[in-house]
Amino acid sequence: MYSVEFPIRCSPQILYDFLSTPVGLQEWFADKVDQRDNTFYFTWNGSTDRADILEHVENEFIRYRWDHYGKDEFFEFGIEQSPITNETILRITDFADKADLKDQERLWSSQISDLKHRIGS
Repeated sequence: MYSVEFPIRCSPQILYDFLSTPVGLQEWFADKVDQRDNTFYFTWNGSTDRADILEHVENEFIRYRWDHYGKDEFFEFGIEQSPITNETILRITDFADKADLKDQERLWSSQISDLKHRIGS
């Protein structure tokens, strides 16, 4: 398990919508996103992966599990506000093998760059 943090210039409410709704996630995370109950379907280049929502607290965090993850694995978007700068911080927690860690971190950095662009941050 590893975590990466990114400062995002927007309110926690706006950020949460980009992390927890099909419309928001489709803006930056996948080509197409559909939701049925607590299951999201993410499509990239015609290939679809499924993830279930495990837990969420509005404007604070949302935790998903890919259908190919083990039962103790997940990826989570956490939202915090710095008490000093009042800046919104996005913390991503995910699982990866040690050999894949750098690639995964690069992938998240690229995805978050798209997110910031969409938000105007």
